[in-house]
Amino acid sequence: MQVAILTPAADEAAYLQFAPEWFAKLEAGLAAAGVTATAHDWTQPLEAKFDAVLPMIAWGYHKKPEQWLARLDAFEAAGQRMINPAQVLRWNTDKAYLAELGAKGAPVVPTISVETLTADDIAAARETFGVKTVVAKPRISGGSHQTLKLTPGDELGEGVDGPALIQPFLPAVGKEGEISLLYFAGKFSHAVTKVAAKGDFRVQPQFGGQVSRVKPWDGAEAVAQEILAAVPPLAYARVDLLRGLDGTLQLMELEAIEPDLFLQYAPKAGGRFGAAVRDALEG
Repeated sequence: MQVAILTPAADEAAYLQFAPEWFAKLEAGLAAAGVTATAHDWTQPLEAKFDAVLPMIAWGYHKKPEQWLARLDAFEAAGQRMINPAQVLRWNTDKAYLAELGAKGAPVVPTISVETLTADDIAAARETFGVKTVVAKPRISGGSHQTLKLTPGDELGEGVDGPALIQPFLPAVGKEGEISLLYFAGKFSHAVTKVAAKGDFRVQPQFGGQVSRVKPWDGAEAVAQEILAAVPPLAYARVDLLRGLDGTLQLMELEAIEPDLFLQYAPKAGGRFGAAVRDALEG
């Protein structure tokens, strides 16, 4: 079985320097399951037919959303199978899915979606959420790009390019942090917490966030399963939960495109990932 793993574009030097290490980890897990992986620049058309395409290292797609969505369309039109399905990847690209899930009653961090972020939108969101501090971010983003924490009196500055989301700031991000639960073929694999550095609100390591492997918190798996039940079956997914202002666990993000699987924190997880991809190919 042959799969293509999508990698950063040739002009994304900052991403490319880390891609080989990530590819090697994914390749090893796939090889253990009898699946051969080939690296492929996500911006370039495939020159050969693969059993499936995995966008696991398609970093930077958020900078070129039109091209990314066009690439998904091209894969679909050519009958090129994707893991996860192209329609799910397309849906997951725009974080407006959070507001959609919330409207259906899923346990999601309260989210307002706007086409253009304005000071009036921020003021209205504060009133709606009953908070003073909110977070605004692009609807299509990665790595906390253009993510803003706004307290009363803060200026938008350059703001957010294009459509945006507004959410209440959740203090738990710097206390117990965000918990990420990894699922392969719908089965729980492992979990990590990501805690923002003191004075920051972003949990990514490049901003000083601390990552640790943990056992799932009470109720976390039930919430994650409720979220996963609302989408088509996925070969891999990461469910990021954060404790809301009411003390309940809420979805911050469902990652079904190119999530960090935190394989280094769970030695057997790479094999579970590979097996899930193999089983999807054989299914």
